[in-house]
Amino acid sequence: MRRMDPLRRIGVTLLLGLAAACGRNRAAVELTPADPERTRDSLWTRAVAEFDRGRWSQAQKLFERLAPALPYGDPRYFRLHFFLGEALFAEGHQLQAVREFRRVADEQPEGELAPDALVRAGDAYADLWRRAELDPTYGESARAVYDEAGRRYPGTPAAGRAALRIAALNEKFAAKEYKNALFYYRFKAYDSAILLLRALIASYPRTAVVPDALGRLVRTYQILAYEEDVRETCNYISQYYPDPDGPIKLCRSPVVQP
Repeated sequence: MRRMDPLRRIGVTLLLGLAAACGRNRAAVELTPADPERTRDSLWTRAVAEFDRGRWSQAQKLFERLAPALPYGDPRYFRLHFFLGEALFAEGHQLQAVREFRRVADEQPEGELAPDALVRAGDAYADLWRRAELDPTYGESARAVYDEAGRRYPGTPAAGRAALRIAALNEKFAAKEYKNALFYYRFKAYDSAILLLRALIASYPRTAVVPDALGRLVRTYQILAYEEDVRETCNYISQYYPDPDGPIKLCRSPVVQP
């Protein structure tokens, strides 16, 4: 038998080795599709565990790692974004939290998490308006989202919570308007003070500051000798705020110049 040339034998050996390596690589590639699923499950378990322990930063990082790899059709998809919104909120990233909550509410409006997600988006905005004297833009955004929750999901527990949140916000809006009215009152810009006080009473009639606003309104009318306005306002007070220690006592007291 004719013997193979040594150089040719080496070449064949190398080819066989490469073929075997390719076979091993193909086997590895064929196993790859199962790995992402196991990785997703592992990340989900770890992220939820961190979330349940209140370790918001770690939960946030794990959810953010998992989010791009989780298919839209996965039943955990919207729960992930809801949990991520909660973690971001807890970490003080309210506007990012709004984005996650709105994704849940808007992309699956009929989902079980949508009503709560919408209310939580409002909570994130409200948390950014912490003092009544500051710019109320975030407070207005919060009120709009709460109102949306009530309209989209009437009769639900989420709508009930939204109504309570709106009432709390209205207290802050009314307090802000009252402070503005007092500013004009102190500088004897009485007509401007009257406009603000009347608007406050009309817009937020059930808020805690209304009795004080009515008392200030009566006093302003008395200073300006607007007798008819004094009578009308005192009639209103006697009907809705008859407490003798409330603003009605100003209706019987002499005018004291400020």
